[in-house]
Amino acid sequence: MPTFRLPRLTLIFNMAFLGLLAVALGAHAPAMAQSKPAKTLKIVALGDSLTAGYQLANGEAYPDVLQKALAGRGIQAVVANAGVSGDTTTGGLARLDFSVPEGTDAVLLELGANDMMRGVDPESPRANLTKMILKLKERNIPVMLFGIPAWSNAGPDYAKKFNAIYPDLALVYQVPLYPFFLEGLIGNRDMMLADGIHPSAAGVREMVRLTLPHVEAFLRKLPAKP
Repeated sequence: MPTFRLPRLTLIFNMAFLGLLAVALGAHAPAMAQSKPAKTLKIVALGDSLTAGYQLANGEAYPDVLQKALAGRGIQAVVANAGVSGDTTTGGLARLDFSVPEGTDAVLLELGANDMMRGVDPESPRANLTKMILKLKERNIPVMLFGIPAWSNAGPDYAKKFNAIYPDLALVYQVPLYPFFLEGLIGNRDMMLADGIHPSAAGVREMVRLTLPHVEAFLRKLPAKP
């Protein structure tokens, strides 16, 4: 039976190809071995009872539900709940430094509702929120602002001054703004507690559903950190 032999040039080509393939695979092996998982973001939700989860069970507050929703969108994050029921912008400013530890990647800032409900001069929450934004910027911590408009019984003059705070600050300091944290909830009994002021567990889930696209867009634009 005749013996089949590859032509010499074909044999040399095949051997060269196999050598190049081995080199290529070897070059990619260390890169694959050294690949790292996506960084887990450290986020602080700094706010009042709307953030804290007033009268809700563990795991039902906005930061907890948001963290799970972000994971579902492929964003690994720990959202710390720095909400304090009854807190004003004055209180938020006073506790800013210890509420936002070193290593924080971003802050979701939701304060001002209690100032408004107490009839505090709008210049006070404006000044306090300004100081908080500037202090966080000095620390290179990006901020997303969550607003809340004045109640209808606050009076037109008060409402005009108060409602201008959030869009003004967002424009001046170039921070993203979600204008109304309770959007779609006020007046909906299924979404609110009996007091008509605080969201129920279902209300929080709706808040997360509505805010998630905005928060996700904010987080995906964060500057890379080592």
